[in-house]
Amino acid sequence: MFENKTLLVSGGTGSFGNAVLRRFLQTGIGEVRILSRDEKKQDDMRKRHASGKLKFYIGDVRDPASVMNAMRGVDYVFHAAALKQVPSCEFHPMEAVKTNVIGTENATEAAIQCGVKRMICLSTDKAVYPINAMGISKAMMEKVFVAKSRNVDPAKTTICGTRYGNVMASRGSVIPLFVNQINAGTPITITDPEMTRFMMTLDDAVDLVLYAFEHGNSGDIFVQKAPAATMHTLARALTELLGKPDHPIQIIGTRHGEKKHETLLSREEMAHAEDLPGYFRVPPDLRDLNYGKYVEQGEKRISEAEDYTSANTERLDVDGMKALLMKLDFIRDLVAGRPAVPVD
Repeated sequence: MFENKTLLVSGGTGSFGNAVLRRFLQTGIGEVRILSRDEKKQDDMRKRHASGKLKFYIGDVRDPASVMNAMRGVDYVFHAAALKQVPSCEFHPMEAVKTNVIGTENATEAAIQCGVKRMICLSTDKAVYPINAMGISKAMMEKVFVAKSRNVDPAKTTICGTRYGNVMASRGSVIPLFVNQINAGTPITITDPEMTRFMMTLDDAVDLVLYAFEHGNSGDIFVQKAPAATMHTLARALTELLGKPDHPIQIIGTRHGEKKHETLLSREEMAHAEDLPGYFRVPPDLRDLNYGKYVEQGEKRISEAEDYTSANTERLDVDGMKALLMKLDFIRDLVAGRPAVPVD
């Protein structure tokens, strides 16, 4: 489906954008456009890949004109631009709103105006039962693209989304931090050893987006079924893989806006989610505001449903966490004693 097509990745200099390029540049895709604010990262990416298929656009999803400029002539969009650090969004919530909510409005509207065929918007488990500014802004981001999907002909533009948990060894994530602390001989700093998080590789994240791209209808949200681990299990798996099983751990307490467990699907969503091999699909509520004309027949009662959380999914032990970590080039290089660079 991507043969000779033009793909735009907003926020494309981040971890997800780099993974997309590794997956796509050697295929028959016609052009990949990267829209981001960071000219240094764009220059690094240009030199790293040296591909004529790769085009760069300096701009910001907060600015409708720069989004429109990058969107013209595009067939498909992966909308990954976001502010995603929980503590920084807690201290600067309006910045999260400008990028995650208004930026998504700008991107979806530009996609519709430019006749983009399919657009996938990337969300996070923190959007479900949100307690922090980042999660609230991403929950609103989901509401924006679902609302937009109701008001556009899906034969012209299909807009759907994905939601996933922690992407292991991505920029700003905890695994590179733990590795640096182990190598520096300083204690691993853990907020709460019993805190659980879903664990996904970057390849899993790209697979989820491609699955949504291929199977999604307008307004759908897709979730990949993923295992979870406690922070203590993750720390111990890393120390054992790096040959320092007795490395000290320091408990520093929960940071601003952190949950003990994350949720990928709410109880209300699970009540009508479609259970697919490896994934859940949550269709949009297609009713209008004339509720009286609808009669619900055979719906699963919400009270009987259970949400899908990092506490009730498959729980990894230390050996299972080590096996998952060894899927990462970053960790394999560290274990082999080679120079290792986390995913940018």
